[in-house]
Amino acid sequence: MNIPQRIEALRARMRDAQVSLYLVPTSDFHGSEYVGEHFKCREYLSGFTGSAGTLLVGLEEAWLWTDGRYFLQAARQLEGSGITLMRMGEEGVPTLSGQLARLSGPGAALGFDGRTLSARFVNGLRRQLPGLALKPDLDLAGEVWPERPALSRRSVWELDARIAGRTRAQKLEQLRSQMEKEGAELLLLPCLDEIAWLLNLRGDDVACCPVFLAYALVERERVRLFAAREIFSPELADALTRDGVELCPYEGIFEALRGLPGGSRLWLDSAAANYALFASLPAGTHVTDKPTPVVLAKSVKNEAEIEGERTAHLYDGIALTKFLYRLKTGGVEGLTELSAARILEELRRGQPGYLGPSFETISAYGTHGAVVHYAPTPETDLPLEARSFLLVDSGGQYRTGTTDVTRTIALGPLTGQERQLYTAVLRGHLALAAARFRQGCTGRNLDYLARAPLWEKGLDYNHGTGHGVGFLLNVHEGPNNIRWRPAQNPADDAVLLPGMITSDEPGIYLDGRFGVRLENLLLCTQTQRTEYGVFLGFEPLTLAPFDRQAILPGEMTGEERALLNRYHQHVYETLAPHLSPEEARWLQAETLPL
Repeated sequence: MNIPQRIEALRARMRDAQVSLYLVPTSDFHGSEYVGEHFKCREYLSGFTGSAGTLLVGLEEAWLWTDGRYFLQAARQLEGSGITLMRMGEEGVPTLSGQLARLSGPGAALGFDGRTLSARFVNGLRRQLPGLALKPDLDLAGEVWPERPALSRRSVWELDARIAGRTRAQKLEQLRSQMEKEGAELLLLPCLDEIAWLLNLRGDDVACCPVFLAYALVERERVRLFAAREIFSPELADALTRDGVELCPYEGIFEALRGLPGGSRLWLDSAAANYALFASLPAGTHVTDKPTPVVLAKSVKNEAEIEGERTAHLYDGIALTKFLYRLKTGGVEGLTELSAARILEELRRGQPGYLGPSFETISAYGTHGAVVHYAPTPETDLPLEARSFLLVDSGGQYRTGTTDVTRTIALGPLTGQERQLYTAVLRGHLALAAARFRQGCTGRNLDYLARAPLWEKGLDYNHGTGHGVGFLLNVHEGPNNIRWRPAQNPADDAVLLPGMITSDEPGIYLDGRFGVRLENLLLCTQTQRTEYGVFLGFEPLTLAPFDRQAILPGEMTGEERALLNRYHQHVYETLAPHLSPEEARWLQAETLPL
């Protein structure tokens, strides 16, 4: 079936279920950003393959909301589908809630699978739109997907406590201490990365994210881990039992919640827990509704995790620098976006401890660089030419950490505009990396540093400047971020703390021409303590040169050139011993002081 036929098949089910609207988010049962194949209902129904988007289908019309990263991609992929693109944040574009308010009225009913929407969102709809009937137990999208993939059940493995920095028992002890202070008898963890971090476990149920499908219910004397039993080896199951972790069937979480004693005191974050979980709680349950302590604990890396990340970034930097050397010295004849990405992946595979990519590689040549989250396919794969830019945003999962890096590479002669805007993006990147700020600041306090060189020219980019990065976990994690707009969930505008890892990735995108993005990962560190308080800064973890050919030194201040020179010296001194003599000589030339 083509996309219009799929939408019509869904509408037939909607009529049978007596709903006038049906909502399909991009989510699994755990609120994950990236989801396994079983959960890609929105992609199946709309044809839009971006990682963020919400589809609303009415009996006559359909709409899809996505953010600025995907405007160009979504416009192209939705063409001919009959689905209207709703560009989030643009003037005159209603929010999803606003559109539902417009469409609600006598007889209006909204259907959805309550396992895929957060309790906070659904409860908010109930308050805001009392006239809209809600039917939260309809998996209609799954019903019209004839060959829907089964739930993933890949094997789980244990992360050595020496790499994790703390044992499972130590983490649980601290968590229970925080639960006691909050007066909570139980704590529900629906988020896959929180469960993996807490229990020092990793899996492979979501592409590029080393997590496994599970819920965890933490109690005073035990942890009930709801997951497929067959994904645990007997040895691992025994180890979990010794630490008080009891394996239960994955689907058993709802029955377990319904069976809680009346008046139980449960810690649950309604922004993370799906509505079906919330609806399973017995009447009289006392709910502490706030982010779990695991969110912050996971984001502040301990010394073992930090050292592991430095190791991962060393190996990643070696692979990326070899890739840059290959493009710069070997030429691009015969290469395409996809084959270039394959070369980089092969180089990463040659590094110790490499497990796989941390997200789908963005390899975008020329005009494709203006599509913020473009991913090449055999149908769109452009041949590389000895001119303009190749934008490569990629990362790896290593046994000791997670990487995420973007370099925009000059493949040949550049126009004055290309060099000017590359330099402006680089200036913003360097300014943020050099920030010194008092503890208590959030990313909203710092975002201007990265955007200022573009704002001076009346330019901007339609995405955040930085996101948190997990430790051998999700490449995007909260609560730390750098952006100028307030987060939808205030808990995601977190104070920056030593140990947090955040990306620094300003960019510029000119539709139909080219794009530039430059990204390093930064470790937040304490720089000094004075009578005025504690002051923080950043240490770059990423190791790879920026492209000298694309830089206009005359448009940089002396301080900016000094910042770049110091970074390049660090890159050369760290990587050169691990490169071939030819590669080291090339890197030395690329990192000479401006």
